[in-house]
Amino acid sequence: MAAPVAGVAPTFAISFFGFGLGKRLQQIDDGQPLTWLQLFYAGAFSGIFTTSIMAPGERIKCLLQIQQGSGETVKYSGPMDVVKKLYKQGGIRSIYKGSVATLLRDVPASGMYFMSYEFLQNKLKTHPDEKLSLGKTVIAGGVTGILYWLVGMPADVLKSRLQTASEGTYPGGLKDVFIKLRREEGLKGLYRGFVPVMLRAFPANAACFCGFEIAMKFLNWTAPGL
Repeated sequence: MAAPVAGVAPTFAISFFGFGLGKRLQQIDDGQPLTWLQLFYAGAFSGIFTTSIMAPGERIKCLLQIQQGSGETVKYSGPMDVVKKLYKQGGIRSIYKGSVATLLRDVPASGMYFMSYEFLQNKLKTHPDEKLSLGKTVIAGGVTGILYWLVGMPADVLKSRLQTASEGTYPGGLKDVFIKLRREEGLKGLYRGFVPVMLRAFPANAACFCGFEIAMKFLNWTAPGL
């Protein structure tokens, strides 16, 4: 529990920072409106940033979750113990195992995430200058979370299997994971666990964007020139 919780705040902070930076890099002038495709690019850019935290964090989380559900002898006493043993086993490379898969998930999914939120915000407004109500923010954020996982779930499934496998199980990396999954489960295996993921996606991301909007309003009120 500690591993994913500890990474939530910095992950979202880096994600929103990356999105903001991605937008600014595409703007010639401050306040220049971006196309939907440019918003997708900005969101995808943020996915590169989050991988630096998400890859090792989820490697740790997956190993601890597998351990808890296996009923076997406890191998790791906690997140830091996982880091120490992974480093001893294979150095930094072992800790960051699954980084490519994390990128394959986070880059397109983050692009969809931020683009769809901006799109839904726009569609839910009755006039351009309207500030969305809490209810509309919940809808926009929740639907955005579902769209994120519709795009990112296949890569996430592959990533989790790669990160929890014993060393040497998949010598070809992500390619071998995909080949085995397709052979044993078919392509539907890429969406294994779909229902619980979607049930979690709506409230979690609705809360995330509500928190973001409230924080932005507070900052604009306390430091309008910031």
